[in-house]
Amino acid sequence: MYPDDLKYHPEHTWARIEGDTATVGITYYAQDQLGEIVYLELPEVGTEVKAGEPFCEIESVKSVSDVYSPVNGEVVETNSEAVEAPEIINEDCYGKGWLIKVKLADHSGVEELMDAEAYEKHISEQG
Repeated sequence: MYPDDLKYHPEHTWARIEGDTATVGITYYAQDQLGEIVYLELPEVGTEVKAGEPFCEIESVKSVSDVYSPVNGEVVETNSEAVEAPEIINEDCYGKGWLIKVKLADHSGVEELMDAEAYEKHISEQG
């Protein structure tokens, strides 16, 4: 449910770090709490994102929620498929349901993200 190759932010986002780029999405827990996702608004390419700050909004049948960046950097790609068919986030949040790709400003902060085991502990403590 929480892949070991990802790093997790306490605000329920994940980052797949590949060199100087991070692919970012929301966790299974987040999409499960949101319910059926019906709308997604992503930032434009070139937007600066900061770890712990919101970079987009996701709307579900239950609510509208901010999505927080797990990393610092510049958006270099957005997932237009997820904007057009946001339900893919519910169906495949770690694959086709990714949100943005970020060119990392630096790797500081990446070490502060949780591994899968720590994230699972984090969500179990949220009850």
